[in-house]
Amino acid sequence: MTNILKRTNLFLIFLNTFVDMKRTLTIFLLFFVITIFGQSKITVLKTGERTPIANASIYCDGKLLAKTDGNGTATFRTKCNKVEVKATGFYEDEAVVDKMMEINLSKTDPKTQSIQGVVISDKSDPRALAILQKVNDRYKDNSPQSLDSYSFKSYEKISFDFDEDSIKQYNKYLTNRLDSLSLLPPTVQSVEKRKDSLESVNVMKLMSESKIFLWERASEFLYSKKYGEKVNILDNRVAGLKEPVYEMLALRSNRNKIPREIREENRTLYRYFLTDSIDIEGRKNYVIRFRQADYKKTIQRRKFNGYIYVDAETYGLKKIESNSKKKSEGTITSIWKPIDNKWFLSKEHLKIKMGATAFRENDADGKKDKENKQNKKKFGNYVFLTADYFDFQTSIKENKKDFSGYSMSVKNSDGKALDQFRTDSLTERERMTYSKIDSVGKKYKLDRKVNVLTGFIQGKIRIGKFDIDALQLLKYNQYEGLRVGFAAKMNEKFNKYISPDAYIAYGFKDHFWKYGVGVDIKTTLEKTSFFRAEYYNDVDAAGRFTENLWNFKMKINNSGVDLRNDRFYHFEGFKLSYENDLSNALTMRISAKKDKEETKFDYNFQNRGNQFENFAAQLTLRYSPNSKSMMTPSGKLTYEQNYPEFYANYEQGMEALGGDFTYSRFDVLAQHQFKTKIGVTGVRVYGGLVSGEAPIWHNFAIAGLGSGNNSLNFNFTSYLGFATMEGGKYYNDKFAGFYLTHRIPWYFRTIGKSISSFDFVCRGVIGDMKNPQQHQFEFEKLDHLYQEVGLEANNFLGSPFNLGFFYRVGHYSTSIFKENFAIQLKLNFLGF
Repeated sequence: MTNILKRTNLFLIFLNTFVDMKRTLTIFLLFFVITIFGQSKITVLKTGERTPIANASIYCDGKLLAKTDGNGTATFRTKCNKVEVKATGFYEDEAVVDKMMEINLSKTDPKTQSIQGVVISDKSDPRALAILQKVNDRYKDNSPQSLDSYSFKSYEKISFDFDEDSIKQYNKYLTNRLDSLSLLPPTVQSVEKRKDSLESVNVMKLMSESKIFLWERASEFLYSKKYGEKVNILDNRVAGLKEPVYEMLALRSNRNKIPREIREENRTLYRYFLTDSIDIEGRKNYVIRFRQADYKKTIQRRKFNGYIYVDAETYGLKKIESNSKKKSEGTITSIWKPIDNKWFLSKEHLKIKMGATAFRENDADGKKDKENKQNKKKFGNYVFLTADYFDFQTSIKENKKDFSGYSMSVKNSDGKALDQFRTDSLTERERMTYSKIDSVGKKYKLDRKVNVLTGFIQGKIRIGKFDIDALQLLKYNQYEGLRVGFAAKMNEKFNKYISPDAYIAYGFKDHFWKYGVGVDIKTTLEKTSFFRAEYYNDVDAAGRFTENLWNFKMKINNSGVDLRNDRFYHFEGFKLSYENDLSNALTMRISAKKDKEETKFDYNFQNRGNQFENFAAQLTLRYSPNSKSMMTPSGKLTYEQNYPEFYANYEQGMEALGGDFTYSRFDVLAQHQFKTKIGVTGVRVYGGLVSGEAPIWHNFAIAGLGSGNNSLNFNFTSYLGFATMEGGKYYNDKFAGFYLTHRIPWYFRTIGKSISSFDFVCRGVIGDMKNPQQHQFEFEKLDHLYQEVGLEANNFLGSPFNLGFFYRVGHYSTSIFKENFAIQLKLNFLGF
């Protein structure tokens, strides 16, 4: 028995020893795997000579990680996104951390400038341009959207904060400042001043403990050639806000678009140089370095803005690192990975300087030092973005139900599911951001303020339960003169399904009040679907082209079309309508109205006068197959307007319910924008047809913006207007028009950071009027082709305006230059 116990004890000792050895071996192997596969390798070379630099130091936040060997290489492990590379006798530089990196350092010795001049001339390397051309030519083939289907997920984090070095300096500065303030003698302050002082100190303390802004988003991307793209926001959270900012959810990256640094139209903005090739994960990559073309100083011309890594086999993008001129202003990095011979974006990193937080130094008695007003302590503020893409699948089960609804849907917005998708845990500073900024957001009602800002992007000013229509606040036309108005609509905070609205306006030239009331009743919260009833008493330009279902940008673009037109009519009546999004791409609106209508100018229709009753039904369709939308609590948000787009309206006037005439009115608008090797072209075609007998305001006015009084034509652009045509002169019962613009692929910088370019513009319209004698007032029918050509300077002198010069040609041109010539101003953000 004793022997059995001894043998049993020996066996247990051996077993424990074996388990410990196995645990130790497992830990060792795990450490070995982490060490081998978690390492980064960098090669440091001399610019121009391409020879290795030995003993170069690699730093992360001031901590030495490694030094290069005789071959100029070093391996290290770090959690930093970027490392600093320093070597004696060379300018220091930075590199974004990756598995394989290469960096070229320039010598500080002025004698080497002659070598630099050979490598970095003021012209791009033809070899580099040839490679970039192949990248562009093969971009669609290399894109994931050339697959039949795919899916993947993403985790993104955007924050606004000091950079790492500034945080330490700021905390030290804050400690010293608060200590000095505590030593100051107490002063008599008003309640308001004391409150402001305490708030200032609280904000300063807040910035020392947490970021200023933090937003996380987890998404799922589905794609099918048959059903298109669907983006599901799995979860998201914004510090300080209860509800997500839906406009932010639509922020785009380099995921499905050609990066600006390699687009053909931007080639003149950069100088590109093929420096070498490098193996990354067993694949040969070309290394192209680039810099901005507007570097002027000699020391700047030695530097590059960034790197482009191009896969030698497929000419797919592997990585782009783009830096600002000054290292302190920021960097953007995108990294792709090959999956089934397609290049998927796998990582993004962005750091961009956005101003600075400045504090004035105070003197001993607590007052601002008048002699040192400019003596401010500044700390740089930066926007940081990190994005990881994962769970790639290149062949998925295509279920139509998964792609139904709008292009983007929000599954969750409370942040509770984010832990499932975070690719890196939150730092202590980030965790504090949620607790600190959430309390600040509640105190200062940040949700309300953000709603005001985002609403204004859509032309609405959101104040509590009301949405105020910004387009109705101020208008101008030749008949009303200055028109001021106020239009408000109850939003979802009043009721999710019922939304009353009303407006009132006054014209200072016609001295007439206009007003209206209405109500929307939604049938569902999943999509746009509602009934509407309204009453109105207003005026409008006779023959105005229908703007039903136009978006905010289109309407504001066309808002100045009647600046030189005084041919208006008055209408009062009721309308019932129903609007429904039949799909993500197709919207329908049907309506019926009963109006009293009367011209406000000298007019007689068929010797029957100028006042009539009208009953009409209308059908409106909008088809936008490539635009992307999402549903929000306040309604549908189209976050990406893509072309082509089609708008159609059919109105039928009837001698029923007291109508005085029968007519049919049809109008259509189609627009498209496409890119070719010779630039970006925009095309807009539109037209209309009226059959039957109807007063002039149910026909079509050809939109002229000119004054017609032999003065210089200077006007603001309009969506369908002509810069050189006299306003209110031409009317047709049928017409067709076109608007053609072509952006010349030459981009340059003038003043500031704006990119300028030139657009060639050509406009034309032709039509006819069957029985002009029925309309007894002074006008002309436009039965020959009216044409004008022009040249627009985009972002003129770095401003947000485009300045255009137009000239009338063809049948309607005259021998007087001033009558044919016009200057036109346009806000750049309105598009083509």
